[in-house]
Amino acid sequence: MVGGEGGLAADPAFLLRLPMQAYKIPESVLVVIHTSELDVLVIERAGQPGFWQSVTGSLDRLDEPLLDTAARELFEETGIRADGEQIVLCDWQLSNIYEIYPLWRHRYAPGVTQNTEHVFSVCVPRDTSIILSPREHIAHAWLPYLEAADRCFSASNAEAILQLPRQLAR
Repeated sequence: MVGGEGGLAADPAFLLRLPMQAYKIPESVLVVIHTSELDVLVIERAGQPGFWQSVTGSLDRLDEPLLDTAARELFEETGIRADGEQIVLCDWQLSNIYEIYPLWRHRYAPGVTQNTEHVFSVCVPRDTSIILSPREHIAHAWLPYLEAADRCFSASNAEAILQLPRQLAR
């Protein structure tokens, strides 16, 4: 029996000696950054050259509001700060459930294979300064939305970009 007689509950000190594993929460945001002319910013992943995407990121804690997650990830990955006045995040009220790529499953608790992704967008001026997080991304490009969708490795990301004109018309 692990932890001696009586199991783990009988020896809480045993639990403190176990290595802490911080698994990612399988709930995330996708933020499509675009201009009023429907150019879309895509960023290339540092660890996977050729993998282009929009801003994405998981909740840091279970009770983190999705809008806060979207604003945090937007700033962390691009340096763009959603101020709620000139730079305003738009919640599409759209969620996708997708299979987590096997390449990244080790980041999640054992047995977790799906992620729920909540879609947001933000319109910024074309000349907005982009400051990438070098540990996460190595390049960025502004592309017309159809080209941006084609460049994305993720089907749900590409689909969100393709929905951009319809979302903006609402």
